[in-house]
Amino acid sequence: MAARRRWSTDEILDTATELLSTSDAESFSVRKLAATLGTDSSSLYRHFRDKTELLRAVADRILLSAMESYYPEGDWKQRVTAVALRLREAFGQQPQIAAIWGRYASSGVGSRLVMEEVLQALRASGLPDDEVPVRYHRLAILLASLIASEAGISTVTSREYEQGMELFRVAVLGADPDHFPTLAHFAREVRPLGVDRGAAFEEIIAAHLDSIAAAIP
Repeated sequence: MAARRRWSTDEILDTATELLSTSDAESFSVRKLAATLGTDSSSLYRHFRDKTELLRAVADRILLSAMESYYPEGDWKQRVTAVALRLREAFGQQPQIAAIWGRYASSGVGSRLVMEEVLQALRASGLPDDEVPVRYHRLAILLASLIASEAGISTVTSREYEQGMELFRVAVLGADPDHFPTLAHFAREVRPLGVDRGAAFEEIIAAHLDSIAAAIP
């Protein structure tokens, strides 16, 4: 009887990433991953203690790919913005995993590379050392929220998108001016969440960095 193949950690993560490209964290399971690999769950638990650890490792690979060939250039704002845009692009190619990153975070090499660069940039801004961790934490929450939100919208089917647009038109353009006077006034200028998210992402990050700059002694 032929010996069962031993899968490497990278091969397991490759297959997990493929499965997550068409499903979410809730429907993903170690048993399903093992079946795809043609093995049993116990063999995968030699690499990862549980599903959460595996998902964190998958998310960390995205962070690692985002920081590949990265070199810090420009002032502290440009460095933070460059990292933010790299993360947005990397998770944009794997939107299902963006939600996993926002939910489970990561503690691998990719995560440490991102943390090190952002902390370095914030420290170079002139912030006092006791302010740097606090500002980093707020920035990390903002980035994870924006990226996960954008990724969530990108997974919507065309049918779901059209239904959402119709509901938006009903809610906004059909607003009763007697009950919602301000909404009715701005109805034709208010845009759906999915519109122009790229520019909005950069503007929000820039505004947040400006607020940090304003706090520098």
